[in-house]
Amino acid sequence: MEQNSQIPIFGDLETEIQNAQDFSKKEGLTITFETKISEKYLQTISNRSNDISSLHFVSVSMLEKRLSNGALIVYKEDEIIGHIFVHKHMLGKHPVFERCTLWVKNDYRKYHLGLLLMYELTVRFKEDYLVSIAKSPIVHMYNEFLGMGHITLSQLSAEMVDTLEQIGKLRDEERYKYYVNARFFKAIKRLK
Repeated sequence: MEQNSQIPIFGDLETEIQNAQDFSKKEGLTITFETKISEKYLQTISNRSNDISSLHFVSVSMLEKRLSNGALIVYKEDEIIGHIFVHKHMLGKHPVFERCTLWVKNDYRKYHLGLLLMYELTVRFKEDYLVSIAKSPIVHMYNEFLGMGHITLSQLSAEMVDTLEQIGKLRDEERYKYYVNARFFKAIKRLK
């Protein structure tokens, strides 16, 4: 894998995850899988998604819907310093889970908390179809580090592309990349 000079070079996945977990413990961070959080926190996350160009705007009602599938929230005392949500889509009769709305406070980014959050959801949903749609180079790098496969729209069936368009997930491939887990990758090959 080609290294991006702006991103620290990784060791092996197990070591990087352990380092992020050790850092979290040392800093008193709590990472919890949530299906409900307060309206105040939801409003803060929604406002953040509007203010940060790398995030798509997500309304409070959309966050509540995503929370029904779960989110990993990183707390330092009563402050949220990181989050990643799960958004459930249907592809025909198959549920597809999207890792989305990843954010980590700037002061904590170099400790790979984003990688840790992505890893935790990748493991949690390994028996499901999992997708990540992102434009950030660090997220692409993390996806590859986690063993997710990069796919292009041309690799998808016409039905899948139509579904992406219907659910508002058809993105410009010049700026965004699609990554899928091994289980979903096999299904895509079979369905094409």
